[in-house]
Amino acid sequence: MAISKPNGTSSGEQKLTRFHVSATGHSLNYLPEYIATRHGFFKEQGIEVTVSVPKPWDLVLDELADGTAAAALGGIWVPSMYRDRVREYTVFAQLSNRCPLALIARKPLAEGFKISDVAGKTVLMKSGNGASVGLFFKMLLRENGVDPKSVDYVQDLDGVMLGDLFQGGMGDYFFIDNVSARTMAKRNPDISVVMEMATDGADIPWSVYYRETATTTPAVIETQERFCAALKKGMEWVMQHDAETFRDELAEIFPAAPVDVLVDLTNVYRRDNMWTSPLVSRHGFDRWQLGIADGRLVEKPLVYESIVDSGPAMAIKK
Repeated sequence: MAISKPNGTSSGEQKLTRFHVSATGHSLNYLPEYIATRHGFFKEQGIEVTVSVPKPWDLVLDELADGTAAAALGGIWVPSMYRDRVREYTVFAQLSNRCPLALIARKPLAEGFKISDVAGKTVLMKSGNGASVGLFFKMLLRENGVDPKSVDYVQDLDGVMLGDLFQGGMGDYFFIDNVSARTMAKRNPDISVVMEMATDGADIPWSVYYRETATTTPAVIETQERFCAALKKGMEWVMQHDAETFRDELAEIFPAAPVDVLVDLTNVYRRDNMWTSPLVSRHGFDRWQLGIADGRLVEKPLVYESIVDSGPAMAIKK
């Protein structure tokens, strides 16, 4: 599987094309990109990928605007809400096909949990990294017949602060990234993970690559095609290897997380379709657009072709 190199040159003879990704985080669900970089899959396609994680996260848009970044990596809700209002962005690839969040509870509430149990309770949700956490959780409630208004929320605080407060007794449930959820449950016997979205949250284009539509030239698209080919190879590599066989690499990529948690969760992600293809899932897109519209970020769900260019992902040669 390879996209033809420009001018027919080999990757050894060719000057690498710089491709900077401005990402909204450094996350386990981004693993195939990291693997593609570390294992030379991007360089095989004549691309040198670099990454920044600006703070605050919305500086990814500034890095797109000033030409620092060739792509932003984050939630599709951003280009969705900007469309026809501020600036046009085109999504050209998907990285994560599932939501990488989990719901945790203290032991009395964890027993026999079902999603309808959250009605009448207080759910903590971290803020500071965009709207996707609240958008997804409330969409999930609606899909399961639970009125989001029947739940109280605390969602204007930092995740670390909320974690401390939750363990100290605030709220009933905590909706947080899956690595942190499992780590907290591992360290605190009074807390259990009651629902993992990778397993129970269904398909959704959670993390996508996009750039400004106005700056997308034929040369840019050709580079995006090669990027997608390497990204697909990274996904295939992860799917072909049990995480236990590359636990040392996981520890290097995510040094702050317990490696046993990383290994177990990576295998859950492998099993439950976190990584499928660089092609943006159409049914996942349509589902997420309903959630984004219900959250009032768009007036009505967008049409797939209005914001997604499937060409770069479809150009991958097998």
